[in-house]
Amino acid sequence: MAVFKGAGVAIVTPMYEDGSVNYDKLEELLEYQIANSTDAIIICGTTGESSTLTHGEHLKTIKFAIDKVAKRIPVIAGTGSNCTETAIMMSKEAASYGADALLIVTPYYNKATQKGLIAHYTAIANAVPDTPIIMYNVPSRTGCNIAPETAVTLAKNVKNIVGIKAASGDLSHIAKMMSMADGSLELYSGNDDQVLPVLSLGGIGVISVLSNVAPKETHDMVMKFLEGDVAGAIDIQLKAIPLVSALFCEVNPIPVKAALNLMGMEVGPLRMPLTEMEAANKEVLAKAMKDFGILG
Repeated sequence: MAVFKGAGVAIVTPMYEDGSVNYDKLEELLEYQIANSTDAIIICGTTGESSTLTHGEHLKTIKFAIDKVAKRIPVIAGTGSNCTETAIMMSKEAASYGADALLIVTPYYNKATQKGLIAHYTAIANAVPDTPIIMYNVPSRTGCNIAPETAVTLAKNVKNIVGIKAASGDLSHIAKMMSMADGSLELYSGNDDQVLPVLSLGGIGVISVLSNVAPKETHDMVMKFLEGDVAGAIDIQLKAIPLVSALFCEVNPIPVKAALNLMGMEVGPLRMPLTEMEAANKEVLAKAMKDFGILG
């Protein structure tokens, strides 16, 4: 059975002005997402600023989300690292808290070979044999690309490696991978501007930044497509393109935190080296949000 189908939100980590994690606000965001039809919570991913959380904060935030969501929808914990032993430690902890699945990004900076990726993912999966793992391929951030053959090898040979978040932007790469997979790989779009193209190649959902500000619309887009209302899904996807562009006009999660603050969500600042959004870009973002109907 799939970890989830539909739209999973790559949720932000709200912070106080001093940079500490705002757990009260995180609870509000979790309830907002569940009330607006989000199909899964992805906690402590890229959008959650996982790279600047301490290990203690990272694990506390994962446990907090799991406890508050309380199995109403799946919670997928981001526990990847460029150090295999660290990823194993984080994954074992998240699994012990009751994470429904783990999202494991490719090891960044090290630039592992394909052989190294197979060893890395296999070691993590073997450490948490009862917890499903979704690989996360985002070469623009990590400098490391999971080859189609590698993804399929892992999915076919490691029982709890079940899916992939595909954020390469390369639809030919994704098509080749799915043609080789023979149904062994659950595919999630990692790019909000390519949700429907990825679904058309056998995808079953999206792990979405857009869902932070438009959870119901993102859920509806995916479910309309999966239920056969392709025209309805296309309408939402195309209408969302200017907003998606604005949400990525600076590095994620700078714009999405700005967007949530514009909506009055008060998710706070970013941790350095990320800085606040440029004023001109924020104007473009605000206009896109108004045009989409999520800002008055």
